[in-house]
Amino acid sequence: MTFDDKLGIQIALEEAKKGYSEGGIPIGSCLIHKDGRVLGRGHNMRIQKSSPTLHAEISALENAGRLPATVYADCSALLFKIPRIVLGENETFLGGESYLEQNGVEVVNVHDDECKELLQKFIKERPSDWNEDIGVPDEK
Repeated sequence: MTFDDKLGIQIALEEAKKGYSEGGIPIGSCLIHKDGRVLGRGHNMRIQKSSPTLHAEISALENAGRLPATVYADCSALLFKIPRIVLGENETFLGGESYLEQNGVEVVNVHDDECKELLQKFIKERPSDWNEDIGVPDEK
């Protein structure tokens, strides 16, 4: 069975919306086994739990364990040695896609407008939280 990339992005987007509704950064992720099973899903909890490490991909990996899978994330962010990664978009924040590709990871960008719009809405509403999340110092 082949998993539909668009469905994977929809799951990641659902998680991103959960994070946003909780007052957090709207980044979601899911981990899909090569046979189509959803192994784990999660969203960024950095603000909600005051933790610098609770990124969406970490939540999904924590909920999935170490199994052969594809990571779906609504934007480019922290990604580990996973054989295939599908991004909702990478215009809002360009991560290490070229590095991943150079190291044998297949990176697919589905250019999803809803993913892009949610992140841009959050950045407009809460620029200091976004800048902190991506490591940009506060200009006070």
